[in-house]
Amino acid sequence: MALDPGARCPCGSGETYGACCGRFHAGETAPTAEALMRSRYSAFAVGDRSYLLATWHPSTRPAVLELDDRTQWRRLDVVRIEAGGPFDDRGVVEFEARYADDDGRGVMRETSRFVREGGRWLYLDAD
Repeated sequence: MALDPGARCPCGSGETYGACCGRFHAGETAPTAEALMRSRYSAFAVGDRSYLLATWHPSTRPAVLELDDRTQWRRLDVVRIEAGGPFDDRGVVEFEARYADDDGRGVMRETSRFVREGGRWLYLDAD
């Protein structure tokens, strides 16, 4: 699903998609683990499989990523951030993502781990 750059960003930052996660989807490097996590959430919301795979660490990245088009991501709440700043090489972001699908509404809570390699933040894994 293509999103208008002037539309509100799915990550809930309050910025437009073009000024927020859209710039990362277009190739700009996310400066922090939180920015990468938010951009990955937005990539799920807009169905950007290639961005999700490109920002997934090669040691844990699946060969194929299938997204359920029936899942509508509704809201992202960041619960906790541990490190992951511009001078860190590791970071943790805990979040809650609200969604709706054919079975109703739900909340996915995850603690994601990120590493920075070659100046780029990558999603490593999650609990």
